[in-house]
Amino acid sequence: MSVDLFSGRKLGMIWRGQTLRRPATRVLPLTIGVIGVWLSGCGTAQVAIAKPSVPARSASAIAGTQIPVLSVNVIKTFPHDPKAFTQGLEYYGGFLYESTSLKGKSSLRKVDIDTGRVLQSVALSPEYFGEGLTILRGKIYQLTWLSKTGFIYDLQTFRKSGEFHYESEGWGLTHDEHSLILSDGTNQLQFFDPATFQLQRRLEVYAGQEAVVNLNELEYIHGRIYAYIWHSARLAPIDPHNGQVLAWIDLEKISSKEQREPEGVLNGIAYDRKGDRLFITGKDWADLLQIKIEEK
Repeated sequence: MSVDLFSGRKLGMIWRGQTLRRPATRVLPLTIGVIGVWLSGCGTAQVAIAKPSVPARSASAIAGTQIPVLSVNVIKTFPHDPKAFTQGLEYYGGFLYESTSLKGKSSLRKVDIDTGRVLQSVALSPEYFGEGLTILRGKIYQLTWLSKTGFIYDLQTFRKSGEFHYESEGWGLTHDEHSLILSDGTNQLQFFDPATFQLQRRLEVYAGQEAVVNLNELEYIHGRIYAYIWHSARLAPIDPHNGQVLAWIDLEKISSKEQREPEGVLNGIAYDRKGDRLFITGKDWADLLQIKIEEK
């Protein structure tokens, strides 16, 4: 028998036979709440964990470090698949490209932004849990969570053309002019050469003197790295040179309206450079929202 640990994302196999494995790092800073166990017909025990919604030192807890808090206005609302557990989002050539997950349901999709209709898709093998994605030089790069493996696809055909590997968990992915930028749930961002996948550098992210952990979905906009903080209703623009959070973008009003379940948190940020449009959504949200950040 095996025991699987779940909290919306699969947190990893922790028991198989006589071998006990350390759970994924995401649970380490949290106090575990309610645990439920059920058995499937194939003899697999699964453990469901209800956790506090925010880690001990979250974006909310460190907001008082003289960092400005910015509000947003919703410009337009578009339909979004309410069964899409969004992990990555990218706007490219007039379409949205989306990475979705849950055990056995991970996919890569091309989506019509006006209707929310899926125009093209490919499913990941059941053992992979899809994560962040980005598009660079005609290729789609998609992370997986615990497998330490990413996939490369042809932008037009969605045909898989290669794989790449990393030593950490895979959460969010974006790129600048020279590097793929990966988050892994810690306060570190990793920069990789997109040709060789060699690690170029690590960037630690801080709000003042406080490390900002649980960095999740990413987007690179006008020289800044924008990052969601997992289980927080805030978006953080980050200086890519020194790792400092430059502002907190408050999305609480949007999140409280759109979120329908504890794990249905904000996840998915995409920027239309040509049209200067910023889009956000969340896991299993029925809406994609075009927003404008109100600069102070």
